[in-house]
Amino acid sequence: MRILVVEDQEDNRRIARDLLSSAGYEVIEATTGDEGVTVANAETPDLILMDIQLPGIDGYEAARQIKANPANQHIPIIAVTSYALSGDENKAIAAGCDAYFAKPYSPRKLLDKIREYLPQD
Repeated sequence: MRILVVEDQEDNRRIARDLLSSAGYEVIEATTGDEGVTVANAETPDLILMDIQLPGIDGYEAARQIKANPANQHIPIIAVTSYALSGDENKAIAAGCDAYFAKPYSPRKLLDKIREYLPQD
């Protein structure tokens, strides 16, 4: 199972990479919203962890563009953001995200959420 992590902060990418690879997932990375859309279209990951505050287009617009591609409509997108204000979860869902996580997050809870979308054998 491959997970695309769209995150501009190296520290946050490293934390996600370590967490996901230790849980047996293959990790693909992108550092901007535009790159996230490009990589999602090229690689068709099984799930996407999407930061909201990104250089270029934000995570909301990246999610909209990814879900606009019929080949990607089935890919679950989990918004992971430190930008947790009232209404942001609704904005993320409206943009095409399937779930929403505020940073800092519990690694165990994030893995539990990922496994809801990617059940392991």
